[in-house]
Amino acid sequence: MSFSSDVKEELVQQVPGARHCRIAELTALLLSCSTEWTPYIYLRTENFRVAKKFCIFVYRLFGVPCQVRVRTYMEHKNATVYEAVVLDEEISKQIRQACKLTPENGLNYLVIQKDCCKRAFLRGVFLSSGSVNNPEKSYHFEIACEQLWLAEDIREILKFFEIEAKIVQRKKYHVVYLKEGSLIVDALNVMEAHKALMEMENVRILKDVRNQTNRKVNCDIANINKTLTAAQRQLEDIRYIEQTKGFGSLNKGLRQVAELRLQEPELSLKELGELLEPKVSKSGVNHRLRKLSELADEIRQGKTSISD
Repeated sequence: MSFSSDVKEELVQQVPGARHCRIAELTALLLSCSTEWTPYIYLRTENFRVAKKFCIFVYRLFGVPCQVRVRTYMEHKNATVYEAVVLDEEISKQIRQACKLTPENGLNYLVIQKDCCKRAFLRGVFLSSGSVNNPEKSYHFEIACEQLWLAEDIREILKFFEIEAKIVQRKKYHVVYLKEGSLIVDALNVMEAHKALMEMENVRILKDVRNQTNRKVNCDIANINKTLTAAQRQLEDIRYIEQTKGFGSLNKGLRQVAELRLQEPELSLKELGELLEPKVSKSGVNHRLRKLSELADEIRQGKTSISD
């Protein structure tokens, strides 16, 4: 199964103990699915888990079993649709009253007054209309809504938990989405998908370690290349001096460094300094090599003076 399916499977198993939380999550399912009241309830979804959880809530809240039918509808491009049906007019009315749903309004905020109810509502809308990418590939979390007001309500609930989401239009849907790994982890935590959260955190840690390692390796490679380039330039300058003026024109200190660098082109400045007699510090060796480069430039420009 995909990571998104794993998250939803975990959320299906979570049935709140409190009645108000069950009503909040049931409300989320009714609002985010294709729901028809005639006056019975017909909840249609392409996800069997959604139909299953809807029936669990109806039974535990109202003591009435509901039927799940398998249908195909043209508007769903002939995909398999699961239709959860409550064929009891009085119970349908009680469900609508409990969820405070009327034809004129959307989400009634009295249903999600408590923090735990907000969590339950987010669980419901994600289970119905959400998805999350495999964190090993990319970070992306979204909930697609047909109604703009529902997308805005979801964004506000996420904001309550200090999760800043954005909304984008995609065909007929208004998509609430998150792109940052840390925010997606927070969203999973809010919905209480703790197993998926731990899996994503492990992936994020491995990614961070891998990225840090790559940055360090790239930095080391850049430093090595820089050092090799500098050493190559030093060798070219020293050979140029040897071929034009000769080492006899150099003072003792510069001649020692020049001859040693030709003999040991791969040694570091510190290692070169330790081989000199007397020993010279890394900065001292660097100073002498810089002097040799300056001298080579002077010779190239027609200046013949020798610097100490």
